Amino acid sequence: EVRLVESGGGSVQAGGSLRLSCVASDLTFSNYRLGWFRQRPGTEREGVAGIDMFRSPLYADSVKGRFTISRDNAKDTLYLQMNSLKPEDTGMYYCAAGLIGSRVASLRADDYPYWGQGTQVTVST
Repeated sequence: EVRLVESGGGSVQAGGSLRLSCVASDLTFSNYRLGWFRQRPGTEREGVAGIDMFRSPLYADSVKGRFTISRDNAKDTLYLQMNSLKPEDTGMYYCAAGLIGSRVASLRADDYPYWGQGTQVTVST
């Protein structure tokens, strides 16, 4: 059974940084496209960053220039480096994996059948 486990969330002041990690198991990690999603209070889950099997990234406009998605296929791990954090970045962050269509990065939740449990990020003023 595919398993994704996120870590690295926490509380930080505006302008600070966090690095999220997502360790995957029971899948051929290098063949999958991967994504980071977040759910802010009172809103639907939204795609933040995606990366395809060739390591090409895709970012939501709201995080371009501040967040960096990367993957280490040798460690079966996905990362999200978040810099210049803003209070509106607060939310639960989820990693996701999908095999079909993995040659192209995606921010669509429907493209990812596998999800982690999430890690909370709180940014204060």
